Amino acid sequence: MRRHLLQVVLSVVLLLCFTVPVLAQAVELPDLEGRVITVALENAYLPFNFRDPATGDTLGWDYDAIDEICIRLNCVPEYVEASWDGMITAVSQGQFDMAADGITITAERAEVVDFSDGYIRTAQVILTRTGEERFSDADTLAANEDLLIGSQPGTTNYATAVELVGEARIQAFDTFPIAVQALLVGDVDAVIMDDSAGLGYIGANPDALQVIGEPLTSEELGFIFPPGSDLVEPVNAALASMRDDGTLDALFQTWFVDFDPSTLGS
Repeated sequence: MRRHLLQVVLSVVLLLCFTVPVLAQAVELPDLEGRVITVALENAYLPFNFRDPATGDTLGWDYDAIDEICIRLNCVPEYVEASWDGMITAVSQGQFDMAADGITITAERAEVVDFSDGYIRTAQVILTRTGEERFSDADTLAANEDLLIGSQPGTTNYATAVELVGEARIQAFDTFPIAVQALLVGDVDAVIMDDSAGLGYIGANPDALQVIGEPLTSEELGFIFPPGSDLVEPVNAALASMRDDGTLDALFQTWFVDFDPSTLGS
């Protein structure tokens, strides 16, 4: 009888040892009490944020992720379409509470805005037309001085293109959709962009576009906030909870694996 009682006591002790730390680690998310959060985004960066050409509806990873963050934090997102050119400056000046546009975390940008924790790791790749035979990787692209690269100014992709071929061989475009269209019609020979976005454009043009060569960089993406924003900590807490319960993985699956851009406008 005493042996049985000892086994029960040991079982309870072991149960407490394993459950108490778990309970101690459970952190209640901040309550923003219905606060309205203005969120700048471009609506031109498939599949992070974009408009369905048939309906005009705004869609993408950013919308789903921020909607979920606000559900967890009790806030209300107010999405504001803004051009990429000037977005970081506008956030740094407090014109928006935050911005979401597949923004690469860099030390230079961190001098003027605050970043959230990274939510996706991405790489820069070379997007070109299917059947391209004049070059096969970054080295052969750089070696042929007749070839032009399309990119969007102010992005890390543009900076990488400058490092690769020099500014004289870069054609600047206001948005990446315009740059990709220029690639499709032959006005430029390649576009350097994040691999996650590149997959979206390939999905929309599966027979016309391809990625060649090895990734050029590896980077993390984050949301940006005005310096000293009190939203950084709550958003990071929400992102951590979404990472822990698999929500971030599910969103990645939805927008970067299952999503078929070729269905847009149909």
